[in-house]
Amino acid sequence: MVHMRSVILKKWPVLLLLPALLYSCSFSKKACVKMLGASIKNPYDIVIVPGVPFEDSAWSWVMKGRVYWSKYLYDKGITQNVMYSGSAVYTNYIEADIMALYAEKLGIPGGHIYMETHAEHSTENVYYSYKMARKLGFERIALATDPFQAKMLKRFTKKILSPDVGIIPFVADTLEALQPTMIDPEIDYQKAFVKDFTPLPERENWWQRFRGTRGLDIDTTVYK
Repeated sequence: MVHMRSVILKKWPVLLLLPALLYSCSFSKKACVKMLGASIKNPYDIVIVPGVPFEDSAWSWVMKGRVYWSKYLYDKGITQNVMYSGSAVYTNYIEADIMALYAEKLGIPGGHIYMETHAEHSTENVYYSYKMARKLGFERIALATDPFQAKMLKRFTKKILSPDVGIIPFVADTLEALQPTMIDPEIDYQKAFVKDFTPLPERENWWQRFRGTRGLDIDTTVYK
């Protein structure tokens, strides 16, 4: 699932150019605007941002879009804190730590950034981050990611975790307006490097990864 999403959303402008292709499995622009509006009226304590593999010493457009979206939400007061989620899954870099390094460089204060580093599947990103956030005392929690992943995770989030968890997908026009000012800050990515590492496909077969993507093998003892 992660591989498929990476191919489809290698660059988030593709999402803007091919809405018809992804309409059935992505939130519409109208829905995204509506959910953002609701979030402005009722801000969150923290938003969860799922990770993306970090390759070739540079962030992808998918990661860039998610981090910038979280910064936008923070700057607008829609969330007081941000939690990035993701272990070292397909590459040697811990996804949550990489995203946190970028976020701090972009201006989100370190004291308002949290990292969840156990998740290896998108459902785990939400589950573990939610449990960690609750354990830390946060009450109003939302998922903030691209419209494709947001819709894919909505049912799992609302049914398995809580119907009160918010969903704040990208608003395409907002990110498009921000694009000219988006910079690529330099980070010390070696801080997130894992030396003894085995990629997920070498540790799990296709069926195991499929079950993981569906949230069927979650370790419920994590952050209990």
